[in-house]
Amino acid sequence: MNKLDKQYTDLLLDILQNGQAKGDRTGTGTISVFGRQIRHDMKDGFPLLTTKKMPFKTIVTELLWFLRGDTNIKYLVDNGCNIWNGDAYKNYQWKQPKSFPKDPDSNLSQQEFVDKIKENDVFASKWGNLGPVYGRQWRSWNGLDRQAFFNSDNLDEANRDARQGMFYKEGDIDQIENLINDLKTNPDSRRLMVNAWNVSELENMVLPPCHYGFQIYTRELDDETRYNIWFNNNYETGMERFFNPNDLPDYDNTYYEPTPTRAISLMWNQRSVDTFLGLPFNIASYALLLEIIAREVNMVPDQLIGNLGDVHLYSNHIEQAKEQIIRKGLDLPSITISKVMKSENGSLPLYNITDFKLNDYKSHETIKAALSN
Repeated sequence: MNKLDKQYTDLLLDILQNGQAKGDRTGTGTISVFGRQIRHDMKDGFPLLTTKKMPFKTIVTELLWFLRGDTNIKYLVDNGCNIWNGDAYKNYQWKQPKSFPKDPDSNLSQQEFVDKIKENDVFASKWGNLGPVYGRQWRSWNGLDRQAFFNSDNLDEANRDARQGMFYKEGDIDQIENLINDLKTNPDSRRLMVNAWNVSELENMVLPPCHYGFQIYTRELDDETRYNIWFNNNYETGMERFFNPNDLPDYDNTYYEPTPTRAISLMWNQRSVDTFLGLPFNIASYALLLEIIAREVNMVPDQLIGNLGDVHLYSNHIEQAKEQIIRKGLDLPSITISKVMKSENGSLPLYNITDFKLNDYKSHETIKAALSN
């Protein structure tokens, strides 16, 4: 049953009826509400909106870009994902060598800029980087320049030693690797969190994180649920089943993966929500992340929850929102992830875009809207 599209269109209606007019950094203008939530049970299907057609490949590409720890748009544009082009181009316009009009890198149009990112690795390295955005924080958090901090002339010897004692780990921190390891060794921990809001590096990002962190929660499955999972994975659907916990496979079986013992949920937090264009991406992206993590730690995807702060519609999205509200949701699709060998050191496998297949996706037609950068 598709409850997701109804939640989403109810949220659009909420903004239209209760939103307050607010200015914004893009100059477009918004109507906005504050403090809303989206909840989805993953057993109801993969949460990709059906009341308008969604570009699944683009969503997969961006998430894999995050998980690779990449912050340069070249990987994105090479794979047909253009959602960060405007931010990169805006950064280029601000920093480009305008005082040297004969420089071939000067005064490019956005399309020329993107084409050059694709064709010229040197140009891409110089202008395609967005700063320490999501992928950097997820896979290589570095909140302090230790050498500069501890060797500051403003610190006497005693204070320097005291401050060094406050820190326990050298080098960057891979939050995703740590999360996977913690899920495997301490799944009831209340510290299963990943954060992208690195205050010390915000000024170096072309755009501070909109979805700034997520938390994982797991729970034990009862025997009957585990039996049903095992049965569905080993027998044709439609066969009559009778619960028998003695039929559950031996965990020491070296040929087959053990039946999962836990369900896993993900809750993300988002300070700024472009409800018409961005939120449908965010929902599907975090659902896909939940599927990937669940697969890595052999758990069953459970609840997906989004805590939303400033929830807004841009002024040039209002008519599109009204059109989507009157559409009826269709059955949700499912996804298949190709078999990839699991890691042994806690790092996720290096997935490819082709490892993810969307099944039985039916939707209403696309509704076009301009992206505000």
